[in-house]
Amino acid sequence: MIISKTASGWRAIFANCKILGFQGHYVNRHVDDARFHCQCHGNEQQQRTFFTFPKASRRREYTGRQLVGHTMDQMFEVVSDVENYYKFVPWCKQSIVLKRSPGHLKADLIVGFPPINESYTSSVTLIKPHLVKAECTDGRLFHHMLTLWRFSPGLKREQQSCVVDFHITFEFRSAFHSNLSNLFFDQVARQMEGAFIKEVGKRYGPASMQPRNLLLNNQALKS
Repeated sequence: MIISKTASGWRAIFANCKILGFQGHYVNRHVDDARFHCQCHGNEQQQRTFFTFPKASRRREYTGRQLVGHTMDQMFEVVSDVENYYKFVPWCKQSIVLKRSPGHLKADLIVGFPPINESYTSSVTLIKPHLVKAECTDGRLFHHMLTLWRFSPGLKREQQSCVVDFHITFEFRSAFHSNLSNLFFDQVARQMEGAFIKEVGKRYGPASMQPRNLLLNNQALKS
């Protein structure tokens, strides 16, 4: 496979995505052995293609925590609706539930953006309305992939609120996909988080409050 786009060309794709306007709340950690490093891309890095991107750890990790103006049940219903991911999750082209049982489902997903499309199988654990955990099980695309959503009570004075903890960690098998994710992982993760919250608003109506980043300056939840 030969891709001719430069890093700046790929960034233009993301810049044109409307969901990018959502102010996602995240802590992105670039994992390299036991040490964490800040990942910053200067002008020099932006001019490189991902084929010349410096060698780095293939493991990627993202963590977000925010107070939102929707209930735990509303958030759970949208995040657990895997079969409709293709309708609202960025770069999810197809989502098919293969098997379903109480508290668990198995699904095939196709993700990507032109000209890259990849598929993988996900095993999803559901504990209503508290948790949705998805793990890649086929091992073709990822060494490992884990997506974890936790929902907990929000403000006592606002019943239509909850705290959303979102965590994703993965490691691609190929250097090609790893280098691509090094360039765009922050944007993808932020847009994913925003897409789910936006979908809750479409289904259940406006939020009772603006999202509040609980990781920013270690903010505490105050009732």
